[in-house]
Amino acid sequence: MTTKQKPVFKRILLKISGEALSGEGASGVELAALSSLIRPVADILALDVEVGIVIGGGNFLRGETLTKTGIDRVTCDHMGMMATVMNGLVLREIFSKQKIPAVLMSAIDVPAIAEHYDRFHAVQHLDNKRIVIFAGGTGNPLFSTDSAASLRGIEIKADIILKATKVDGIYSADPKKDKTAKRYHRLTYQEVLDKRLGIMDLTAIYLCQAHQMPVRVFDMTSPEILKRIILGSDEGTLMTD
Repeated sequence: MTTKQKPVFKRILLKISGEALSGEGASGVELAALSSLIRPVADILALDVEVGIVIGGGNFLRGETLTKTGIDRVTCDHMGMMATVMNGLVLREIFSKQKIPAVLMSAIDVPAIAEHYDRFHAVQHLDNKRIVIFAGGTGNPLFSTDSAASLRGIEIKADIILKATKVDGIYSADPKKDKTAKRYHRLTYQEVLDKRLGIMDLTAIYLCQAHQMPVRVFDMTSPEILKRIILGSDEGTLMTD
């Protein structure tokens, strides 16, 4: 792979879980994990690719888990949305320290620290080669950040959604628990639904299916994998029509 190759995508939506920021830790933010995320993004920016990022909040709080304490699900989800804003602030800060222009937009109003999400302004930022970090989920409870990624990817007219995970694609079962689990190279949206593979929630998959938004699931920890994907390498698992 040479740097002379042209990217096959002009604009992407990168979905990163909150847990990716905690590294080997159970929660919080780890500097090494942040560095491992910033470097690959900087590499694809150098290829003139426009990048939107949806960040989760699971390294601080998972609303679904918190409901087990007896707190109302809607309240838990609002807390989870705030956790994504915290992660968005961390990402914006670390990009800024690397002299990479980045904007934090939130679907919930936190005007002192982030722009309110507006599709038109988000596209303007992308056109001007700024990374746009989308926080606050969809702005509504009962929706996951996978749904937010699908929604934002469709709204900004991304060429593809790249879902960064800690496994190298979509499997028939959890490969950490089942050594016989089969990795799929390519799947249709309907196959993902029929097989109940659980890689994204149903709303996210239905949105991508309805708007023919391709999704590639890949292992973000693999060296230079993001750059290889941008240059056309067939990595991980592609979910498409």
